[in-house]
Amino acid sequence: MFLGGCGTKPQTESFDKLAEEFVYTSLANSPVSATQVGYHSHKGIALDSLMDDYSAQSVERQRQWYQDFRIRLMSSVDAEKLNAEDRADYDILQDQISLALLEIDTIQNYRHNPTVYVELIGNALYSPFVLQYTDKTTRFRQIIARMLKIPLLVEQAERQLVSAPEIWTTVAQGENEGNIALIDQEMHSAVPAELKEEYETAANGALKSLHQFNDFLKNGLSRRGYAWQLGADKYAQKFRFVLATDQTPRQVLAGAESELKRVREQMYEIALPMYQKLHPDAKGKPEMNEAISAALAQIAEKHATPETYFSDARRDLQETREFVRAKDLLTLPARDNLQVIETPEFMRGIYSVGGFSAAPALEPQLGAFYWITPIPKDWPKARVDSKLREYNFYALKLLTIHEAMPGHYVQLEYANDIQPPLRRIFRSVFGNGAYVEGWAVYVTEVMLDQGYLDNSPEMRLTFLKQQLRMIANTILDIRLQTMGMTDQEAMDLMLHDAFQENEEASGKLRRAKLSSTQLPTYYVGWRDWRRVRAVYTKSAGDHLKEFHERALKAGAVPLPVLARLLTGKGL
Repeated sequence: MFLGGCGTKPQTESFDKLAEEFVYTSLANSPVSATQVGYHSHKGIALDSLMDDYSAQSVERQRQWYQDFRIRLMSSVDAEKLNAEDRADYDILQDQISLALLEIDTIQNYRHNPTVYVELIGNALYSPFVLQYTDKTTRFRQIIARMLKIPLLVEQAERQLVSAPEIWTTVAQGENEGNIALIDQEMHSAVPAELKEEYETAANGALKSLHQFNDFLKNGLSRRGYAWQLGADKYAQKFRFVLATDQTPRQVLAGAESELKRVREQMYEIALPMYQKLHPDAKGKPEMNEAISAALAQIAEKHATPETYFSDARRDLQETREFVRAKDLLTLPARDNLQVIETPEFMRGIYSVGGFSAAPALEPQLGAFYWITPIPKDWPKARVDSKLREYNFYALKLLTIHEAMPGHYVQLEYANDIQPPLRRIFRSVFGNGAYVEGWAVYVTEVMLDQGYLDNSPEMRLTFLKQQLRMIANTILDIRLQTMGMTDQEAMDLMLHDAFQENEEASGKLRRAKLSSTQLPTYYVGWRDWRRVRAVYTKSAGDHLKEFHERALKAGAVPLPVLARLLTGKGL
């Protein structure tokens, strides 16, 4: 679908009008994303019944639109004369144009990554299924309309996909099975009676195409090899536009590898008395890995069962909410719209543990979802035990803090109250990943610093283990994508240096091959949130609640930009 216009216009356009056009035309060109953020109609065209268009003609039209839009923006707007808020949006807009053109012209996931299409289909159906933006019958009519378009989208995918790494085709097949189950089971049982016949007709065609697509992935595309690594040049460009930080990948890597050593030493200090208590007859100090591993192994023994996993997460959610209020870390959102649900099957390739899906920016009253990925019933006991040890009593609490309270849920609820609405949707749709992920890591550390769980050394050690994972994520992404890191080197880093369970490490290695520049957002964001707070404290004093609320009310801008908005100074 392409609903934008092309052609250079005279130099009479205001930045507000250009920003508005960019936001709404971008959404109109991705109807699936539009539904997710609550944008349902564009210039009289209903978007909730449409699918994204990946035809060669549409891709070319979008390339031309981005190129022409940049010319119009630069010829019409003097960035130096914009106020601070508009300048922040201008910089974000420029990065988004660059990122879109880098994807279309150079990276070209639409030609190599089948999960692009599989996850698009899943989101196209799942969003109207769970988001109650209108009555159920109307939403199922939209679902049926989108299902009728799946055969065409699959045809486009098979024409566009020229080659792919085996790991991408394997994950796409698994996620596509989730789409099949969504259509054939979950949604099938919820169809309004008056639409059952229409649903069956649309579902039959969609399911036939999805089964054929899996056959194409398994027997066709998987035989056309392709390197999943971006390489140094492409990676550096994408890193710049995605993270919008003030350091290069190599500078970030150097910082991460230094931080890895520091965190391991801090863990050793905490673990040593725990080890000595476990081994009272031991002579001399144990070596670092022995002491930390023994302490972590003891901690990991306290964990949920597959049956109590969800109820424990809900318990932790209430506990963390009460702690935030007691410590007055910030004013919690007034809306009570958070639900704890299972991760949709078609998203479990990326979200193997859990995740968060925000309420739509234009309809913040709708549901927000804290996803927990259930443990498959057919897993062998050793694999189940590995997962439960990794996400033990303490780690599950940390996951809940990160994903929900006061992590992603609170941050995105603040973002959904930004005014004016155009800025709200702009900074939601094009929000900076380092700001978003960095907040969740930063505020988890704040919770512990404020005494969460009575300053438990077990909790602190578990958090530091997760900090190691965050740091390892950065090292993995940069070294795997640009420096030829091998699978064995990656596993050694995670298992030996970061103390991860084999199940977690294997899943992270797979994730590192599925995406690029996303894994460093946690470390870069955490580091830069701390830097912004230091600048703010120097300028305005150490007022934690005030800092949190002002920073969250800005929305997901790049963190160097956030520092300028809050203090007038950069990092």
